[in-house]
Amino acid sequence: MDEPMTRAAKRAATARRILEAAQAEFGEHGLEGTTVRAIAQRAGVDPSLVMQHYGSKDDLFALAIRLDRDSTDDDVAEHLADVLDVRLGGLPPETRALVRSMLTAPEATRTMKQFLDERVRNLARTSDAGDAELRAALTVSSILGLTIARHFLDLEALADISPRQREEVLRPWLTTVLGADVAAAERPPHAR
Repeated sequence: MDEPMTRAAKRAATARRILEAAQAEFGEHGLEGTTVRAIAQRAGVDPSLVMQHYGSKDDLFALAIRLDRDSTDDDVAEHLADVLDVRLGGLPPETRALVRSMLTAPEATRTMKQFLDERVRNLARTSDAGDAELRAALTVSSILGLTIARHFLDLEALADISPRQREEVLRPWLTTVLGADVAAAERPPHAR
C-alpha cells in the first residue's frame, strides 16, 4: 500500500509541476506572452499558488531558464557531437524558454550571455591556438544558430538529418572551425 504523501512532499510536487508548466509556457510564448494564469492552468493549480511558490512571474522565469552548467567531457569533438545531437533533437523546456525570450527579456539575455561566455571559455581552453577564443565563439554561435533555425524557424533542410549526414556533414563542419588540433583528434589513428 502506498504511503500517504507528507505535506512537504505535496508542496514539493506542486512546485515541480508549476516549474515544469512555466518552462513549457515560456518555451511556447516567451516571457511577455506567458501569464501566471496560463502557467497555473497548465499545472492544474490556482494562480495564487504560483505566486506563493515563486513570488513573481519574473522570479519563476529566472528559475525556468536556468541551464545545466555541468560539462566535464574531455573529448572535444565527441562532446560537440553530443551537443549537436541534443540541439537537433527535442529541446529541453528550459532551453526552449531561454532561447525564445533571450532577445526580449533582459534576464534571459543575461542568462544566455553568461551561459555562452562560459561555453566559449571552456572550449577555448582545449586549444593552444592564438585565436582559440574566436574559434570557440564561432562554434558556439553556430550551434545557437542551428538551434534557432531548427526549432524556432522550422527550417525545412534541418528537419530530417540522417545519422550519416550528422557524421559526414555536421560533425566535420562543427569541428573544422576549431582548428587542426580538434579535427585531428576526431579522426581515427590510421587516418592521421
